[in-house]
Amino acid sequence: MGMTLTEKILARHAGLRSVEPGQIINANVDLVLANELSAAVAIGVFRSIKGAHGVFDRERIALVEDHFVPAKDAQSAKLAKLMKDFAEEQKITHFFDVGRGGIEHVVLPEEGLVAPGELIVGGDSHTCTYGAFGAFATGMGSTDIAAAFALGEVWLKVPASIKLVYNGRMGRGVYAKDVMLKTVGTLGIDGATYRAIEYTGTMVDDLSITGRITMANMAIEAGAKNGIFKADAKTIAYVKERTDRAFTVEESDADAVYERTIEIDVDALEPQVAFPHLPENVHPISDATREPLKVDQVFIGSCTNGYIEDLRVVASILKGKRIASNLRVVVNPGSQKVYMQAADEGILSTLVQAGCAVNTPGCGACFGGHMGTLGDGERCVSTTNRNYVGRMGSPKAEVYLASPATCAASALAGRIADPREALELVGA
Repeated sequence: MGMTLTEKILARHAGLRSVEPGQIINANVDLVLANELSAAVAIGVFRSIKGAHGVFDRERIALVEDHFVPAKDAQSAKLAKLMKDFAEEQKITHFFDVGRGGIEHVVLPEEGLVAPGELIVGGDSHTCTYGAFGAFATGMGSTDIAAAFALGEVWLKVPASIKLVYNGRMGRGVYAKDVMLKTVGTLGIDGATYRAIEYTGTMVDDLSITGRITMANMAIEAGAKNGIFKADAKTIAYVKERTDRAFTVEESDADAVYERTIEIDVDALEPQVAFPHLPENVHPISDATREPLKVDQVFIGSCTNGYIEDLRVVASILKGKRIASNLRVVVNPGSQKVYMQAADEGILSTLVQAGCAVNTPGCGACFGGHMGTLGDGERCVSTTNRNYVGRMGSPKAEVYLASPATCAASALAGRIADPREALELVGA
């Protein structure tokens, strides 16, 4: 019996010829990730492990300050200092402080720390992002991260795989974010619980690296253990531009067994919007615009859509225009490199001239941290990945999830708007 892509990676890292769903394994890791929130607990647990004086490999740990940076108060500054001191003590090579990194899931691929066939664990649920590069990547609790710091290995239950087949091509105004929102709406927030989502189909072949990142990132929104794409020539070229280390490209066997296969027709797909208060509460834009939905804030950024490709789309729609007077637009580029590229291309000037507030790279308002949290009764349309009650601040606020294009169009209209109209006006 053949194995899926996920099973092949896990088998190799466990030193086994084969694995099957439900099997418990110990697996060696290629990279362990933590941010200042997950690291705080993990460091404490690490120090309590008997005999653990040093990390297993200072080259294969990445620590990124991104959730509360620049520090918003004394407590967040304390968390940041705790991680910085640990990085210095353990001589961690890959430590990214504020001003030198950005959002962890944007920074690590940029820096060549992610490659096909690798096994990556992180103290953040969106660690599944790295499945965009043909890696097995999953989020874990801080106790497991502490053990991985010390041992360089983790225990896992091998997940069953769900195969998603995307047929057709995306039309005007439809992006990877729309496809993934449709996917979460189809599966439900628990429809892939502790499963591997394997993305396939003709649309996948056409997807940019950024599009794949967006979709892999939101696998957890359907409850998945991981989301994964086969590494193709596009992936390999991206990775080889950023690292010269060896890696192993895996792919599913022809006779691999999937728990189920789901086909999604992309040709007829409209832009999508996830209504409060669940990512599965997805509606086509034609329904979302039937009645005017006034917006108080537009947020553009996050580990899902904080990339240069996303900012280019937003800038193309906003160029030469002003955002509606009844709202604010907050933009968080995903990393310092994205920020610098946006500056070089004139995107930052376009955004500021349109009336946007551009923040330093970081998670910010995505999880209700700072730099754009919502007050009672406010409505926000956002490129982020979650819209649970209280996610971006007040539990009495509403968060709608959409693509950067939909968010930009909404910023001009002052309400949730169809991006296809705005794109047509600029000839995109």
